[in-house]
Amino acid sequence: MKTTPNTVGSEESLAERILLWTLMLVQFTTIVDFMIIMPLSSDLMREMQIGTAHFGLVISAYAIAAAASSLLAAAIADRFDRRHALLFTFAGLAVSTLGCALAHGPTALLAARALAGLFGGVLGSITLAIVGDVIPMQRRGRAMSVVMLGFSLAAVAGVPAGLFIAAHYGWRMPFVALTVLCLIIGVVAWRWVPSVRGHLVARANAPAQSLLQSWRELLAVPNHWRAFVLNFLLMFSGFLIIPYIAPALVANVGLSQAQLSWIYLVGGAGTLISRPILGRLTDKYPYIRVLSCVIIVSCIPMMLVTLTLPLSLPWQLLFAMLFFVLVSGRFIPAMAMTTASTEARFRGRVMAFSSAVQNFGSGSAAFIAGLILSTDEAGRLLHFEWVGVLACAIGLFAIWAGSKVKRIS
Repeated sequence: MKTTPNTVGSEESLAERILLWTLMLVQFTTIVDFMIIMPLSSDLMREMQIGTAHFGLVISAYAIAAAASSLLAAAIADRFDRRHALLFTFAGLAVSTLGCALAHGPTALLAARALAGLFGGVLGSITLAIVGDVIPMQRRGRAMSVVMLGFSLAAVAGVPAGLFIAAHYGWRMPFVALTVLCLIIGVVAWRWVPSVRGHLVARANAPAQSLLQSWRELLAVPNHWRAFVLNFLLMFSGFLIIPYIAPALVANVGLSQAQLSWIYLVGGAGTLISRPILGRLTDKYPYIRVLSCVIIVSCIPMMLVTLTLPLSLPWQLLFAMLFFVLVSGRFIPAMAMTTASTEARFRGRVMAFSSAVQNFGSGSAAFIAGLILSTDEAGRLLHFEWVGVLACAIGLFAIWAGSKVKRIS
């Protein structure tokens, strides 16, 4: 496999398109692995005979492990060829996903989810670092939108397919199917992801560093902190709401478990259309302008979703689609800003630390929202609209944080 330079020319090539779609598929499997366990909660708790508190621990184990591995990667990510790092962590994700399928007790499941978090937590940062290193600035927004289509496909195809498989063959089979898919995509990645070593050239003459020295060097740059704050605020804002959408729609609106698949399907389909558009806008206009507009408009579906209005399924699908499109769409300009906020020699560590910050943001947001929410005697979720107001306020504050991030490369 040839080593690729830090850019691949001014015009998009076939190799570049294949690379981006391969990275998108890696993102797809990573996100499905993270998302699929949440709608399977009732089956898991029934078979494992665990309560909601223990199941919450299973969910948080992934985020905590992902944050820990991302912190480690933030110190060492730029010491390796990005291709090697991608293939190693993706293989680890496949093994841990198979472990979820084979788990026959709550402890084994908890360990498998933690292991999945260790590998899955850094895969996103590696793929985005490759995009930042390989794709020229003038096409980076569109490239980010292609790679981040993995989220859209996970929602429109991955999660509904997983729910269908689970309904017919049990909750373990989605993890088996995902393991097989990881192996297939891994072969594609081995064939098409080039060696990315430009950042190693920049470090060649630098003295060896300990983990603490590497973190100190990374965090000594104020612009890195600004990017980290932006990523934390956006993730915290979104995950105040995301984990509780499904239970709120079932308990408050009265949707069935089968109808939940339509929420993911329609929401994901909307992002398939919107992400390329947002990518082109990100390339055409200043990052902060695009980010600000998307954040402001995203407050509308945030409130519509958390108000859980007693409306029919078509209205709920519309609200969900707007939520998926706008809340997830905020990360297209934000990730372009983050990759541009640093020098190439720092980019792998910056993206890894950003991943750790995002995982911490998602985990802490879900926990805090859980403290705000409560249930009544009928099982309805209470105070969800308060969570929506908080999420909007934090999102608007992220505009200020984004305005402080400077473009370096």
